[in-house]
Amino acid sequence: MALIEIQNLKKYFDVAKGTLHAVDDVSISIDAGKTVGVVGESGCGKSTLGKTIMRLVEPSSGKIIYDGVDITELSMREFKPYRQKIQMIFQDPFASLDPRMSVSQLIAEPIRSLAGVKDSAEITRRVYELMDLVGLARRLENVYPHELDGGRRQRIGIARALASEPQMIVCDEPVSALDVSIQAQILNLLQDLQKERSLTYIFITHDLSVVKHISDQIVVMYLGQIVEKADSKELFANTLHPYTQALLSAIPIPTLQRENKRIVLKGELSSPIDPKPGCRFAPRCIYARDKCRGETPELRDCGNGHYVACHYAGETGINSD
Repeated sequence: MALIEIQNLKKYFDVAKGTLHAVDDVSISIDAGKTVGVVGESGCGKSTLGKTIMRLVEPSSGKIIYDGVDITELSMREFKPYRQKIQMIFQDPFASLDPRMSVSQLIAEPIRSLAGVKDSAEITRRVYELMDLVGLARRLENVYPHELDGGRRQRIGIARALASEPQMIVCDEPVSALDVSIQAQILNLLQDLQKERSLTYIFITHDLSVVKHISDQIVVMYLGQIVEKADSKELFANTLHPYTQALLSAIPIPTLQRENKRIVLKGELSSPIDPKPGCRFAPRCIYARDKCRGETPELRDCGNGHYVACHYAGETGINSD
């Protein structure tokens, strides 16, 4: 059963040159206890999508239906109970933490403000419980963020997200600023927490190798739009969109026997400001034809729950085989 349904969500920004289409007609359904990975280059709108779902920025149009309730129609006062249920882990663990607060103060803040706990002894107990849960030694309770490495800072961010006992967490590139070995630790921690607490994740990243490790379904975005979405295994076994193929080719292959055939994208990016009709990837696509430049492709079902926004997906020379 879907915990959250995002229907035709749009987020536009007025800028000097026109209207920036940051998120443009995005629809995703996420079942409880599952993980949907959202992938794309910087500037594709994936982080804006996450912030819009959190209502850190208000959507221009569309619906966000959480557990049967359209939360886009709620006032901020009415939305407050849902703030407890939907939390976020931010990309930069240093920038998202108040440098004037110690580890225990940072974790205690959402326990007090969101979970509504007022008793100081209970707050302390829950702080220690969360520190143990995310792997932070209790001796660090009076340490400040600048005294810690990136992995420990991100563990603070995870503890803060868990403080209100949410059902869903938006993970906005939570491991991109970390070393590879620390990335693995944080990913394993997130997966363990998901099993223990039946959490639902939206996992935003630019790295397909990371999203393959953690996601049940993958959504690929390009300049504000979804260009491909499918179950994780299906997408990697049968990649249909040329953009997704290029992203996959950039994943390093740890072998000396096989050469990685990298697809290098050429051409200029389309402008997301007042975009013209047509496929936004066409200027960089080696398969682009006149129809691609004049007619916007719809996201269509190609079988096995595999959706792709490409006029010629599956044709010889375009499919992954």
